[in-house]
Amino acid sequence: MEYARLGSTGLKVSRICLGCMSYGQQGEGSGWELDEEQSRPYLQRALELGINFFDVADVYCNGTSESVVGRALRDFAASRDEVVVATKVHFPTGKGPNDRGNSRKHIMSAIEASLKRLGMDYVDLYQIHRWDYETPIEETMEALHDVVRAGKARYIGASAMFAWQFAKAQYTADLYGWTRFVSMQNHYNLIYREEEREMIPFCQDQGVGVIPFSPLARGVLTRKTRKEETIRYQSDELAKSRYAQEDNLTTVERVSELAEARGIPMAQVALAWMLSKPVVTAPIIGATKPHHLEDAIAAISVQLSPDEIQRLEEPYRPHPIIAHS
Repeated sequence: MEYARLGSTGLKVSRICLGCMSYGQQGEGSGWELDEEQSRPYLQRALELGINFFDVADVYCNGTSESVVGRALRDFAASRDEVVVATKVHFPTGKGPNDRGNSRKHIMSAIEASLKRLGMDYVDLYQIHRWDYETPIEETMEALHDVVRAGKARYIGASAMFAWQFAKAQYTADLYGWTRFVSMQNHYNLIYREEEREMIPFCQDQGVGVIPFSPLARGVLTRKTRKEETIRYQSDELAKSRYAQEDNLTTVERVSELAEARGIPMAQVALAWMLSKPVVTAPIIGATKPHHLEDAIAAISVQLSPDEIQRLEEPYRPHPIIAHS
């Protein structure tokens, strides 16, 4: 396993982050979530492979993902000082008007609930899951600063927003001497590269670590044809709305061609492309089949040539902005 600093911090994380959205109590009709017993082998294997970076959120699997991950890390004797645990706050966790968003009230309640489910005294990275259009950013940044000062989070990060919003948040933190965001968890892959226009250059300039979600476009970049759709994709209307554009097919075909030429799975090609970007610290991958982890780790050793990268990127056309709300 290779490790890298998260942005300009001294925190070292594995080049692959295990996203734990699929681990926990199964939702009705989803078909792709794994219950606790099914999830544990993936968490154990990740530790064996040297992955030390785990990403959850308080809304994943109705909150049970945090509980499953916390128990597994303890049961598999993972040293708390060696693992990096990230979770997120923003989306509704209850029916009340204050059970959502990035208000001080919700952040303070949410961090306590997350720590209880995880069975931990602190998280390494506490992230706002989305921008809150109803709460002043000053309120959000001060609350997150107080979470850090209280020792309940080591660092803070953000996810899926416009670059001007992220810049405003960082400016606010600097203005008042509060804790800055050290990472951006954004939507980025070979068939959605809108982040390259502003967010990624901003992160590179500011020394912010980039930990993209959906690096395989929810499996689209791993299948030669639509006939190979996964159970998740078949039931995931969000994925279909994001990736059903016809102009994506050429890119997917080129991933397939390069994978065949190199004799490796398509997932390794798509992840190797992302890992070739200096600003990317660690893509967040999901694993619900044994080969998912193995492919992700193998991708770290795949070095694409400039010509191969150019061929993969050439078909891209502008896309509507998605995943910012």
